[in-house]
Amino acid sequence: MLLGAVPAYAQDEFPFGFLMTLDAARMPGSKRIPSLEIGDNGEVSLELWCNGGRGQFSVAGNTIIFVPGAMENRSCPPDRAQADSDLLAALGSATTWRREGDFVTLLGGKPLRFQINSN
Repeated sequence: MLLGAVPAYAQDEFPFGFLMTLDAARMPGSKRIPSLEIGDNGEVSLELWCNGGRGQFSVAGNTIIFVPGAMENRSCPPDRAQADSDLLAALGSATTWRREGDFVTLLGGKPLRFQINSN
């Protein structure tokens, strides 16, 4: 048995239909970690550091485009509101993606690594 072996399908399939959680530590005073739930047609339900909303992913090969939709304006502390804005900007600047096992990295201005919640 090879340690770290990754199934062949994992390298080329975008994880439509799965919930993905940002590979990041929680912010001080919060239990929340941002997540994306991507539907089979690319529709996205987002939960950010404080706010939430909708968006759309378009994927062609390893190219990706994220378009944010309506966002809820919840009562957020300034640091979390800024982190939400930064995360939305990073998602919007992502141009390519790669999958390694249960992790998907969106590459662009700032790489974002998400873990696929496969259980």
